[in-house]
Amino acid sequence: MAQIRKKYLLLALCLGMLVSLVQAQSAQDLELAREYFRKGDYQKAEGLYEKLVNERRFFAAAYPDYLKTLLALRNYKEAEKLVKKTIKQNPGNYSYEVDLGLVYQAAGDKAAAEKHFNKIIAQTTPESTIAVASAFIQNELFDQAEKTYLHGRELSKNPLENNRPLIALYTYRQKNEALIPEVLNLLQENESELGYVQNMLQNSLRDDKALDELEKELIMRVQQNPDKLGYSELLIWLYVQRTEFYSALMQARAVDKRTRSGGSRVMDLGAISAKNKDYQSAIEAYEYVVKEYPEGPYYLVARQRLINAREEQVQNTYPVDVEKIRALITDYDALLTEVGRTAGTVEVLQHMANLYAFYLDDKEKAIALLQEAIAMPRANPNMVAESKLTLGDIYLLKGEPWEATLLYSQVEKSHKETTIGHEAKLRNARLNYFKGDFELAQAHLDILKLATSREIANDAMDLSLLITDNTGLDSTTTAMEEYAAIELLVFQNKTQEAALKSLDAMLQKYPGHSLTDEIYFQKAGIQERMGNFTEAVASLQKIVDNPQIDILSDDALFRMAYIYEENLKDTNKAQQLYNDLLVKHQGSIFVAEARKRFRKLRGDAVN
Repeated sequence: MAQIRKKYLLLALCLGMLVSLVQAQSAQDLELAREYFRKGDYQKAEGLYEKLVNERRFFAAAYPDYLKTLLALRNYKEAEKLVKKTIKQNPGNYSYEVDLGLVYQAAGDKAAAEKHFNKIIAQTTPESTIAVASAFIQNELFDQAEKTYLHGRELSKNPLENNRPLIALYTYRQKNEALIPEVLNLLQENESELGYVQNMLQNSLRDDKALDELEKELIMRVQQNPDKLGYSELLIWLYVQRTEFYSALMQARAVDKRTRSGGSRVMDLGAISAKNKDYQSAIEAYEYVVKEYPEGPYYLVARQRLINAREEQVQNTYPVDVEKIRALITDYDALLTEVGRTAGTVEVLQHMANLYAFYLDDKEKAIALLQEAIAMPRANPNMVAESKLTLGDIYLLKGEPWEATLLYSQVEKSHKETTIGHEAKLRNARLNYFKGDFELAQAHLDILKLATSREIANDAMDLSLLITDNTGLDSTTTAMEEYAAIELLVFQNKTQEAALKSLDAMLQKYPGHSLTDEIYFQKAGIQERMGNFTEAVASLQKIVDNPQIDILSDDALFRMAYIYEENLKDTNKAQQLYNDLLVKHQGSIFVAEARKRFRKLRGDAVN
């Protein structure tokens, strides 16, 4: 009996070894088949795969490439036979069902393929919709996947069934005409989906035509469903994306009047408008809050920001109207009288000091205001630091650079590795640049290129490039020193005519110098601030016409267009120049604003 057991054990052992050897051989055959397939040697691959698909353990690994091999060899009958057999052995696996349609498609029988795909879709149940659609998507049969989702929607009698998968599919395929109603239907059903809808639209709608379609559909739905705030919120978001801040403001005000929500949306729009230099929209936003909510939580903030926005508008309207500057100071004084001189009004003192120093040439009054701000009990440390930076600028105006750098350095030390500290370092770098100490300026700038604030990093990069581009190839830095000295005069608001003469002298003294474009751009800026707009355009044209100049050409084009639009009132010329910028400088930072202004001048922007 023991001997019989030993014989059976030995037999089982031998059979096990034999199976292992067979499996090892099959594994080697699979690797060899894959190698033939990769090399395109389909004849050799076919024989190996044909054997492997009949082994249950290797079927899943061999089947996909075997089917591809048969199709590559145009052996469509064998491929059809393989797939039908596989479907029979694996009922309910929709990937194999789709494979059969792919075989018909590969054989050139489009009618049979379409008929088969339609059959799969028709047999789909609500429970199998996602699986069937996924099988189509895996084979990039997106139209069939869409039909599957929509068929599942019909079966369920739910107009939002498969809504998210359809949105994802339309987004991927950039089918905006289908995407827009799909996302808006979702928003109508559930307004908490606003963030998701915005993300999907932002990923998909990238051209003016699609955005126009969304705007039209949204306006219609807002009118039809005034109680659905989600539509209004999405319309506000759309206008902000298109930098049409006034249109966004009108919508935000309409929503606020319906909801009486305290003006928070309008305050947000005011801040966004001001940040994007649309001062008139910001002014109207803050005026609305001040008028509608005199007892509201935003009243005092709106009062202050209203004057701030007017200040920005006056400062950027050339030539600057000194009487309007005095009116701004009067407004700030009235605000201080109303709320008192407290830690909360330090920013007001800063603004007043800036106006006194840079526009009314009353530096002593400005210094007194800033010293009051710095000494204010319980003042925010950041506001105190900003006051010191402004005070440093005023000492630089007075021609006292040592006092200026002392204040900048104090802020650098007290606010290390913060945005304010980086701003102080940037001002120290600028001061060293003005003095002609380019090496020390670069040492500061190299650190600031990595600043967390993009604006500071960009300013540092711009100044660094200005220095390196115009000192690296010269044996001396004389021209750069002369230009930096002129920039200091401009900063100090010294006689503008003298600065223009100095710039013209540089053009004569250094013909063809790499600073030429900077000189013309600086000239244009001075001429614009003086109100000599035609002369400013002529200086900018020198940059645009010079084929050797590229760095400032988009800046010059945009500024020319802006002057023609806002100051010279030649809208046709402005439209032409905006279009030139859009065509010639597609990567420019001015593209978004240029497109907005171009569309407005063309007459198709909604405001």
